[in-house]
Amino acid sequence: MPRAVGYAYPWDYVGDDAAARRAVSAGVDSVALAASYHSTRAATPLHPDRRIFEAQRSACCVPVREQAWRGQRLIPVVPDWDPGGHAFGDACRQLGAAGLPVEAWIVLTHNGALRRAHPDLVVRNAFGDAYPYALCPSAHDVQEYCLTLVEEILACSPVDGIVLEACGPMGLDHGGSHEKTEFAAWDDTRRTLLSLCFCGACRLRYAAAGVDCDELAGVVRAGIDATSGTIEDCLGEGLARAVVTIRTAIALELRTLVVGRARSVRPGTRITVHGSHDPWATGSFSTLLPAVGEGVDGVVASCWDVPGGGARIQCLRALAASGTEVGAYLRFDRDWPPGEATERRLREYLAAGMRELHLYHLGLLGHDGLARLREVVGTARRLEATPS
Repeated sequence: MPRAVGYAYPWDYVGDDAAARRAVSAGVDSVALAASYHSTRAATPLHPDRRIFEAQRSACCVPVREQAWRGQRLIPVVPDWDPGGHAFGDACRQLGAAGLPVEAWIVLTHNGALRRAHPDLVVRNAFGDAYPYALCPSAHDVQEYCLTLVEEILACSPVDGIVLEACGPMGLDHGGSHEKTEFAAWDDTRRTLLSLCFCGACRLRYAAAGVDCDELAGVVRAGIDATSGTIEDCLGEGLARAVVTIRTAIALELRTLVVGRARSVRPGTRITVHGSHDPWATGSFSTLLPAVGEGVDGVVASCWDVPGGGARIQCLRALAASGTEVGAYLRFDRDWPPGEATERRLREYLAAGMRELHLYHLGLLGHDGLARLREVVGTARRLEATPS
């Protein structure tokens, strides 16, 4: 039967004793609870006391212990809404009392709170523009931040697993502020080129691989301003191969380090990674090429857009080891009409290899949205039990 994981924020449970019971009634097997998250303005439609919650900065939702972070350049900030760092643990206990395991949902390189003191550690495009929400994992200090963050979350909280988001380079998209880049009408190729990083650490990696950084930046700038053409057209096949090899290696290096650190802290913890089969993918679902790597229990494909979800699942299934489960990340504010259309979509996902439902989002949805979520979970389990 497909395993169902519902996503939630710690503030969903602060002052709402019924939130854990709603999670149980939604039919989920586990809750992925945000332990480190970027700034956001969130709806709380079923909370007894409010309807909007604003987390004004990226923050770590477990206590930030001085001894654990001593000597590091990047130190996470604590939430202004929970300076004592108790909300995550309290939410874990509420969910545990309701019989639900908790997995720590950890956003790694998407963090806008640390940029001002460390502008050298953020992604910079070929024009030199900084992406202040994007820590670049090419840098050793960023890697150390990610490792310590995962270690501390596992050490300080009673969770059964971790779910890693933005486990690799961030790019142009998913900035978090009022987004106005769509007016430029950049296609996927241009957005990919704008996501290539030229920070100091990335320049060292290009140079070590024999790539002339200034020449590459010039070619990328020209490609961004071109009106058409694939990445290979813009860069040339040889340079494109060299660059994608460097970029996928950065993601693999971070993933390997983080998984290894998590296993050293808590060997039996379940590790899930949001990812993509696209070698150029950045952001929340960074590339999983050239290989998922050892020690990963589950990978999750973004299926927020209706077209292409089955293909993404199928590609991750081909990329992952046989013992690694493949999940589909689904949102329930749209695209889930009752009846045949939903069944057809779920059959496609199951046939492609989906064995987990990752459900967004238990706290953001009202009664109608939770009803759709519950229906999808039940339908997927029925279809799995009685395949056509």
